[in-house]
Amino acid sequence: MTYTSTMAFHVNCSVQSRPSLFKNIDRFKIRFSSSYKPLLKEWQKLPMQLDVSESIRNASVKLLDAFVDSLFQFSDQLVLPSQSNFAPVDELNEALTITSIEGKVPHDFPEGVYIRNGPNPLFGGLKSTASIFGKTGHIWIEGEGMLHALCFDKDSDGETWRVSYNNRHVETETYKLEKQRDKPSFLPAVEGHPPAILVAYLLNMLRFGKVNKDLSNTNVFEHSGKFYSIAEHHIPQEIDIFSLQTLGDWDINGAWHRPFNSHPKRAPGTGELVVFGVDAMKPFMEVGVVSADGKRLVHKVDLNFNRCTLSHDMGVTERYNVIIDFPLTIDIHRLMKGGPLIKFDKEDYARIGVMPRYGDADSVRWFEVEPNCTFHILNCFEEGDEVVVRGCRSLESVISESCDMDLDKSEWVSGRLRSKGPIQQDAKYSTKDELLFSRSYEWRLNMETGEVKERNLTGTPFAMEFPMINPNFNGVKNKFGYTQTVHDSASASSGMPKFGGLAKLYFEETDNKEWGESEGHIKAGVKKMMAGSSPLFMMKTQTHLKFT
Repeated sequence: MTYTSTMAFHVNCSVQSRPSLFKNIDRFKIRFSSSYKPLLKEWQKLPMQLDVSESIRNASVKLLDAFVDSLFQFSDQLVLPSQSNFAPVDELNEALTITSIEGKVPHDFPEGVYIRNGPNPLFGGLKSTASIFGKTGHIWIEGEGMLHALCFDKDSDGETWRVSYNNRHVETETYKLEKQRDKPSFLPAVEGHPPAILVAYLLNMLRFGKVNKDLSNTNVFEHSGKFYSIAEHHIPQEIDIFSLQTLGDWDINGAWHRPFNSHPKRAPGTGELVVFGVDAMKPFMEVGVVSADGKRLVHKVDLNFNRCTLSHDMGVTERYNVIIDFPLTIDIHRLMKGGPLIKFDKEDYARIGVMPRYGDADSVRWFEVEPNCTFHILNCFEEGDEVVVRGCRSLESVISESCDMDLDKSEWVSGRLRSKGPIQQDAKYSTKDELLFSRSYEWRLNMETGEVKERNLTGTPFAMEFPMINPNFNGVKNKFGYTQTVHDSASASSGMPKFGGLAKLYFEETDNKEWGESEGHIKAGVKKMMAGSSPLFMMKTQTHLKFT
């Protein structure tokens, strides 16, 4: 069995007042702007393959390392007591037997491996740097990926459970590089002062052939009997779920050359895997279809986006791919002008695209929707003339107003989450966190008329994230869904989203209210419990599904 990581793709960008240093690096900006794109493309294709002798190359790297060591000071980011569950754990050398189990493992629970991944930074934790160019820092999802596995086996009597735990880092190329160096080496390059981020990009590229580390820490998925660890800024790594060994990168036999989204979806009926990849430079988004056996990329297309949307998830139906294009964007040119690398703009457009499985950019039917930030899709399916999209939607992003973050205080997430103070908002929103935390939401897209119907599925009492359904119903109509519920007080005290319960959603049971201003909400049962991971659906008995 596979398990999806706890982490939504959630990034902050910090920008303080424009430092005077900008006046002194205008020439650098102009040169960097004109050369960055072609250099980055070539360096990514041929990292460090310079036409010089090995000795000269080694000398150059040593000089650059000395330059970095003299100008950049690394420091540990503070972990508050309320954030201790985000602190790194030690890597085990062998599996540990679990001797204390709270509750009881069901007798008919299937034997197997329960596996997840998540950030687990090297060298004691996440880092910040300070230099004459300004400050940069890691964000809380940037740690190296670590696999965590619980193995469930029964004794020979068939009655007594044996449960063991093991963990191991996902050994990407950049993980092995820093382990060999035995010290932090990559400069943080997502959050901080724009000139410092630009210089970090350049120095990381010159030294390592990459602007940032390959962090395989967001999701674990299975395709054609093989298992992969993934984060959307890099291609997946194949893993052995029993030994937790990293078996190598998966580029679909050399056919895929860009990042790979964290939540690819299996197409109902065919078993093909539908993926997309975003990039900070054109082409901003490409969609691919991988054969059911995982050996061939049978379709790939550029969707001709005019911006880099930080899209984390997608949907499929029996005939279509569903693409979300919402106004959370990555923009290098904005960074060069002194703005944030990553920004949510609630005044910008938002749309959902419905694309035939093997379509091209011209075949996508786009539907304009209310601007929002949606990281996770619960499910999509076709019903009559409509394509129904369900997900977890917030009207703003905690990223959008985090630009005054003080990296010296290691405030990883927006101060708006920490303060929980009054929020300027429209009167139609009944709770103060409704703009920041997501609710279960539905869009109905009419393929004949172009009409869009939007509604909140469960009302506002509970903020919900990390949705899950029975995976056998991905892409077809389903009756039930499951999410985690946000724990308000824990989130406020830690300054990070934390979760304190599970919700079961009953899509076919409502309170009989009509569509419109009153919005008929579906039934939702909530159970409070300690929760910190995306829910995993396990069927009691296997069922055979027939798609018609």
